[in-house]
Amino acid sequence: MKAIKLFSLIAFAALVTMTSCKNKDAAAAAENSTTESLATTSTDASTMTTAPQTPPTEAVPVGPLTTMVFDEMEYDFGKIMDGDKATHMYKFTNTGKEPLVISNAKGSCGCTVPEWPREPIAPGAKGEIKVVFDSRGKGKVGGQMQTKTVTLTANTDPQTTTLRIKGMVDKNAEDATAPAAH
Repeated sequence: MKAIKLFSLIAFAALVTMTSCKNKDAAAAAENSTTESLATTSTDASTMTTAPQTPPTEAVPVGPLTTMVFDEMEYDFGKIMDGDKATHMYKFTNTGKEPLVISNAKGSCGCTVPEWPREPIAPGAKGEIKVVFDSRGKGKVGGQMQTKTVTLTANTDPQTTTLRIKGMVDKNAEDATAPAAH
């Protein structure tokens, strides 16, 4: 019972301290009252229990696993002008013995949008991931290198696969010096 009271008191003091982080006097007062309460509360280490701490582990897919092999993992679209869109189809084959299920595909930012097959890919069958990179606002005069990624999540081990799309994004000198439209 004492352990529960002590835990409640500490949790309340921590909450007060965190919510009043801009007011140092309030934080100091809460800390002092917690210290005083702890000093007057009897704690018996033999009656306290702690939950075992388990280290975080990397997620491992469950269920039947398969493998996929891409024709290429990285595509260089070369040089494009700011505002252009670069599109590439990443081709792959399910080389495993189980149906391949791609549960998610996520671009590294909003300018990189993947489209992937939502239905299972049979063993030995081929599939494609379409990636569109929108270069709007990504270039500078003389060119600026852009590298973006798409992370696929599937019933493979490892569970994630990363594809890359990269290239140089140039901006017209006259676009760079023109006043911004409002």
